[in-house]
Amino acid sequence: MRVSLIVLFAFAAASVCAAADLTIVRVWPGYRTAASFDRISEYFGQAENAQAQLILRSQADKRAGYYFLVRVSNIGVTLPDAKIELQVITPFSPEPKTYLFSCTLPAKSNVLNLGLTGTDWPGKPKDEVVAWHLRLLSAAGTELANTQSHLWSMPNK
Repeated sequence: MRVSLIVLFAFAAASVCAAADLTIVRVWPGYRTAASFDRISEYFGQAENAQAQLILRSQADKRAGYYFLVRVSNIGVTLPDAKIELQVITPFSPEPKTYLFSCTLPAKSNVLNLGLTGTDWPGKPKDEVVAWHLRLLSAAGTELANTQSHLWSMPNK
């Protein structure tokens, strides 16, 4: 029994340490045109160059849309099969919509570009998301970090 408790405590401590190693530093939401992603290398037949940013789109073949530029600090190890859950309330619907992105999150500081593209963002460039909530999850679904807009936490009236 005592050994089981020690193993359980060690496992819980490791989970807490892993979560403490990962933090969301800042989130900048805003609209981006397709042209803002064009790079000179693409004119010479190369694939899209992310320039040290991980670009994840809700519809991979569409570039224009509403993006969340997320700066993440990961002082721990690389997280394979990490998941990013993004919930948004848009001016087009009062009900929250959830998007799930998968990626390998490298160690150190990273910049993620999470895009709602194509029919997932039917708005115009001047439209804004009303509220959002972002969670970083392990491959097993354990929450490692989260953040939200101020309006996300407002009580329903």
